[in-house]
Amino acid sequence: MFSVNLELGGKRFQREWIFKQLPLRASSGEKIAITGGNGSGKSTLLKCLSAQMPLTEGTLHFSWNEKPIPAEDIYQYLVISAPYLELPEEFTLREFLRFHFSFKKLNPEVDAKELVKLLYLENAVDKPISLFSSGMKQRLKLGICFFSQAPLILLDEPTSNLDARGIQWYRNLVTDYGANKCLLIASNDSREYDFCEQILSLEDYKRQRLL
Repeated sequence: MFSVNLELGGKRFQREWIFKQLPLRASSGEKIAITGGNGSGKSTLLKCLSAQMPLTEGTLHFSWNEKPIPAEDIYQYLVISAPYLELPEEFTLREFLRFHFSFKKLNPEVDAKELVKLLYLENAVDKPISLFSSGMKQRLKLGICFFSQAPLILLDEPTSNLDARGIQWYRNLVTDYGANKCLLIASNDSREYDFCEQILSLEDYKRQRLL
């Protein structure tokens, strides 16, 4: 069982608080949506939760089977898909999957060949990622999240660049392969998170500029 616990978290850039006194608690099997308009701080919060960016205030705790995980080791337990994260475009799909799964273990329910089919990329195995369409790249980003053996999945705008069929494919991934994960979704599109048990609105944790 994995858990993440943020106590009274706050992040400030210069004189402006992005969020303040924000609580968040999630564990395996739970799905939480982080909502707010563009520029509200959703991506910033995900970066703090993945220990890519330090909090200004508050405490962040992770645990696995009730044993604490040091913040510097949390990368071993999470996967993330976000618009600001780029894929190594000089790799072919085959090379990238081999590279990625040298660091993360592949879901034992699928093998590499089946994975490519589930991503609808079977005709692009030896194609450089630089030649992928934006939708193909997004499916790849989401696929390596849901098919990696990592208990925490962080998703930022998960259906960007996906058409209606791609959005349904994403929702099927959540149902079929995300049931036992701790899933945090930053979004302002209800189609990406309307299945979540909890919704955390960043607008509730804003503070005015410092005097």
